[in-house]
Amino acid sequence: MRKTIAFIPARGGSKSIKGKNIKPFFGKPLIHWNINELVAIDDIDEIIVATDSEEIAKTASIANKVKVYRRSEENAKDGSSTESVMLEYIEREKLDPETTFILVQATSPFTKRSDFEEGLAMYNSTEFDSILAVVPFKRLVWSEAKKPLTFELDKRQRRQDFDTYYLENGAFYVNSVKNIVENKSRISGKFGFHIMPEHTALEMDEPLDWEFGEIQMKHLIQNKEFVPTTI
Repeated sequence: MRKTIAFIPARGGSKSIKGKNIKPFFGKPLIHWNINELVAIDDIDEIIVATDSEEIAKTASIANKVKVYRRSEENAKDGSSTESVMLEYIEREKLDPETTFILVQATSPFTKRSDFEEGLAMYNSTEFDSILAVVPFKRLVWSEAKKPLTFELDKRQRRQDFDTYYLENGAFYVNSVKNIVENKSRISGKFGFHIMPEHTALEMDEPLDWEFGEIQMKHLIQNKEFVPTTI
């Protein structure tokens, strides 16, 4: 049976928000929001937290499914790419090429269990080679050369009449280990979109994001638009 893992890169050296991956976000460490949702999914066998921080390792170890991977110093620098630590882990652990690999971003706390499940179901349908989470995007976008990219200058439609574009929200990506190794990329081949609400485009990267994010999470929970999974 094909194994499925969720992989959460969580570096200790965040500059914009000190210790952001384990900083309390609306009542619990930021990284717990995704871990709690993932733990509840039967089809996910393991949750790998790739970190260089002892504090993150301890904070993240809240369930038997969670395994800590000590990423190398080389792949824990400010300029290290996510792909570099993914490939490091795959190589060191000698993962089966057919393993399903879900890359999850800890700074996207609005991802529900159902989002992960639906994205995984899309991937398992075999219609797509990889899946990425996106949000609909309807904006007047200009190029640096001052040319309109998402609309016609002489036909400024109402926003609701725009063509729909899609913006990666970074929440998660699904692919096979084989494809990741061959393409050195989190997505490849024929990919499908798991479409999420616009508010999930907010990532907890800057202090102001954090303030807005907590207000947003409070609203979602109070209105039962997000019922967090607890473990």
